[in-house]
Amino acid sequence: MDCGSGGVGASGSGGDHDSSDLSRRKKPYHRHTAHQIQRLESMFKECPHPDEKQRLHLSRELGLAPRQIKFWFQNRRTQMKAQHERADNSALRAENDKIRCENIAIREALKNVICPSCGGPPVTEDSYFDDQKMRMENAQLKEELDRVSSIAAKYIGRPISQLPPVQPVHISSLDIRMASFDGYGVGAGPSLDLDLLPGSSSSMPNLPFQPVVISDMDKSLMSDIAANAMEELLRLLQTNEPLWIKSTNDGKDVLNLESYERIFPKPNNTHFKSPNIRVEASRDSGVVIMNGLALVDMFMDSNKWVELFPTIVSIAKTIEVISPGMLGTHSGSLQLMYEELQVLSPLVPTREFYTLRYCQQIEQGLWAIVNVSYDLPQFASQCRSHRLPSGCLIQDMPNGYSKVTWLERVEIEDKTPIHRLYRDLVHSGSAFGAERWLTTLQRMCEWFACLRVSSTSTRDLGGVIPSPEGRRSMMKLAQRMVNNFCTSVGTSNSHRSTTLSGSNEVGVRVTVHKSSDPGQPNGIVLSAATTFWLPVSPQNVFNFFKDERTRPQWDVLSSGNAVQEVAHIANGSHPGNCISVLRAFNTSHNNMLILQESCIDSSGSLVVYCPVDLPAINVAMSGEDPSYIPLLPSGFTITPDGHLEQGDGASTSSSTGHGRSSGGSLITVAFQILVSSLPSAKLNLDSVTTVNNLIGTTVQQIKAALNCPSS
Repeated sequence: MDCGSGGVGASGSGGDHDSSDLSRRKKPYHRHTAHQIQRLESMFKECPHPDEKQRLHLSRELGLAPRQIKFWFQNRRTQMKAQHERADNSALRAENDKIRCENIAIREALKNVICPSCGGPPVTEDSYFDDQKMRMENAQLKEELDRVSSIAAKYIGRPISQLPPVQPVHISSLDIRMASFDGYGVGAGPSLDLDLLPGSSSSMPNLPFQPVVISDMDKSLMSDIAANAMEELLRLLQTNEPLWIKSTNDGKDVLNLESYERIFPKPNNTHFKSPNIRVEASRDSGVVIMNGLALVDMFMDSNKWVELFPTIVSIAKTIEVISPGMLGTHSGSLQLMYEELQVLSPLVPTREFYTLRYCQQIEQGLWAIVNVSYDLPQFASQCRSHRLPSGCLIQDMPNGYSKVTWLERVEIEDKTPIHRLYRDLVHSGSAFGAERWLTTLQRMCEWFACLRVSSTSTRDLGGVIPSPEGRRSMMKLAQRMVNNFCTSVGTSNSHRSTTLSGSNEVGVRVTVHKSSDPGQPNGIVLSAATTFWLPVSPQNVFNFFKDERTRPQWDVLSSGNAVQEVAHIANGSHPGNCISVLRAFNTSHNNMLILQESCIDSSGSLVVYCPVDLPAINVAMSGEDPSYIPLLPSGFTITPDGHLEQGDGASTSSSTGHGRSSGGSLITVAFQILVSSLPSAKLNLDSVTTVNNLIGTTVQQIKAALNCPSS
């Protein structure tokens, strides 16, 4: 007890001693005078962060210690910050209450909404999730339908056509039944799955969308997206480092993604939720022989857009003009467009885009046109390509020329791997990149410039083409031939095709359609195409196809007979860009000539030809309208294989620069055959055998003529 009481007493006496020490150490509280506070407040308004010299001057003036001055200003700044935060919180709270009231009002209004289309009940609070669930189920059902239709088609011997949901459409019968078929290059199988497409391939195919209703809110959103995309496009086009760096392989501009993401931060870096995402970005610039306003006019017209890029754009359609822009300059014009881009080979799938195209005149003689994807909810699952802000800057130059800087950026979801022949070309960005767009634009602008030339610059025998009108008529006829060929070769979603096993690993892609266009023969037309690789430079392959002296080595239909060029029209600065009229010797068809156009640029080349009878050629050469002359073209496309060469090695193409194509070529050969002039005729297997044999023999003869192994 003594210890306990002693302990308590000791602790108590110790506590009294500590409290007395604290009271002795505690400084008296000092309250500033009104004059001091007024002077400090006035100084705070002028300078909230006084330096040491100012604090010392105040301490002398007010009779306070410098540390007191320092602490007063610190406390005053803290107090001011707290006042601002309370004011901001009050404003945010008021705005939150306002939004909550608006939300309640909108919910009450939605309870009485009736769908204007179906008159159905009002949507529920979970309508978004219900809509997403229905979309997923719809996609699964569509895949199941396609799988079942494919299986059923193999067993019943004919395809199950996808008819419109409301009114059945009568499809002419295409009766192909195969128990076993051992023709050249065609593997045995239970059936040949071909669709007979109504209409000709040169007409506009059925587009994968229905009329779209766009509200004022949608238009406002589109305008905002287009304006932001234009701002990003201009910075990407007008800035070099650090956004763009030069590639050590080929010297091209490469987008620095780290710098881009720092300058343009986005909450969601990718549009697709898939691991198989690639982003392609490329930039190029050059001079074209067309003034800026004419270019803008062609770019903002979907029909002229296809006409300007027939080798790249297979389909383009303006869905709706959101804003017409200024008359005469298109400045401020905004359009919602659908387009389908292609590589001229059956091995590369097309790319679909629903795009906002926006034109803005930056200053006198300077225009910018931006393309950016706009996701329509009803077609979001169809497009596996998303175009990031892309487009061009067009600067007027003297003498009717323009400098064009082109930017192409796209996000791709590869649902199926790219065929190995085109993998390097596609993954490098060259297949759909800025260089291909720009070189094609340069070549086509030269073509249009030649079309406008009034003097006759043809080289022919005996004045075959007597007038500038005849020259222009021949150029328009050849242009329609090339456009028709590009449509038949591409893998547009409007074309249903089947692939036959052939003499190479690629096989032959076959499509059939019923032609009724005035510019094509009436009846059933069968198109077939295949692609193969050769270890020969694209320039040498192009020279081989273009030279009429080597034509008997590959032209199976000429039966080895020599041909002679009887007329020549140059349509570009490169000697390979020209139109020729050829006549075969020692043939029974003396009244039949061959119309041929060849095109070449750094991205690839074309050689397209078509037999045309003598009376039809005379009509075109006399300057009359050639639009009704029937054409069924065939030909070749030649592109670099995309392999890069480091240092000296294999022969290269005519393109300059280090690290260019190693010299290999990808060649697509395509034929079109009129199976029957009767639209109701049935396709027989002999026609399929014929076109397959024709392609197989042509490929073998090309390889033999160029000293390449047949395997």
